[in-house]
Amino acid sequence: MNKEEMKRRTKLFALRVIRLVESLPKGRASEVLGRQLLRSGTSVGANYRAACRAKSRADFISKMGTVEEEADESMYWIELLVESGLVRHDDVADLLDEANQLVAITVSSIKTARSNK
Repeated sequence: MNKEEMKRRTKLFALRVIRLVESLPKGRASEVLGRQLLRSGTSVGANYRAACRAKSRADFISKMGTVEEEADESMYWIELLVESGLVRHDDVADLLDEANQLVAITVSSIKTARSNK
């Protein structure tokens, strides 16, 4: 996957997260979980863009590690929303799948960068 496509996908992921958080029912749990998801989900793309501007291979690997962590954390918050009954799995299955794909792509990029040393 090229850099521009990954930038597009991570931004679209953030926008989908924003829409999900905005649609959550009102309540304390939704507020707390939504805030956490909003932070991790929107930071995936921001950190990917930072990785694209890395000053060295080590810097790239480090920044991509943050992308991986944030995408995985987003999956965690979405899973909690589902398992707590705040959202239906069917309503977020595609978003969970996209988060999982972003993690896989990121892990693959990190492995490639490490092997090219």
